[in-house]
Amino acid sequence: MHIVILGCGRVGSTLAHTLEDMGHTVAVIDRDPEAFRRLRSSTAKTAVHGIGHDRDVLITAGIAGADAFAAVSSGDNSNIIAARVAREVFGVEHVVARIYDPRRAEVYQRLGIPTVGTVRWTADTVLRRLIPGSAGLDVGPLWRDPSGTLLMTEAPLSTTWVGQRVEQLEAALPLRVAYLSRGGEILLPRGDETLRAGDVLHVLARAADIDGLQARLGAHESQDQGV
Repeated sequence: MHIVILGCGRVGSTLAHTLEDMGHTVAVIDRDPEAFRRLRSSTAKTAVHGIGHDRDVLITAGIAGADAFAAVSSGDNSNIIAARVAREVFGVEHVVARIYDPRRAEVYQRLGIPTVGTVRWTADTVLRRLIPGSAGLDVGPLWRDPSGTLLMTEAPLSTTWVGQRVEQLEAALPLRVAYLSRGGEILLPRGDETLRAGDVLHVLARAADIDGLQARLGAHESQDQGV
């Protein structure tokens, strides 16, 4: 996979190095060339100096062939604009934007761009959004019961499930929805709750089923399951 990252601060540089260690190619964009000092020499070779929502800058960073895009600069507006360009102009499937102002979160979620507030912002959270279901993604579950049988993990919702009910998702896949994040708020959904674009699910599943579960959330199985 090729991942483009906007912002070479602590989170951006950590993401870049972690992704490279996982075997992915990375290009980091930042308007301050001094920020690239945080990068390893090998990572800095592919860094791009410029504004993150500039199309030429994005193209230089390889956005046309990118599998994921993370906007983690210090500016909400820059992050959202760049994320929208990556999603809407270049068709990047996995896009996530860092946000400082939680009041804007719901607006951005409605645009179909997953956002994460700084209160719970970690590199692991970004990785889960960028590469859901990746076999090479070893960031661990959010919770594990003492016996190791049951796990809870975070799973961004694919657009293929938007409009379905929680009970339909649970009937189709071997999981239970513990809670979901929507527009910066935490919800405890009932079975008849309709899933929306931008929802991030926190699901419980058996450890034996967890591998590939996030990827299966991207496949609409309603026809096979009679949903």
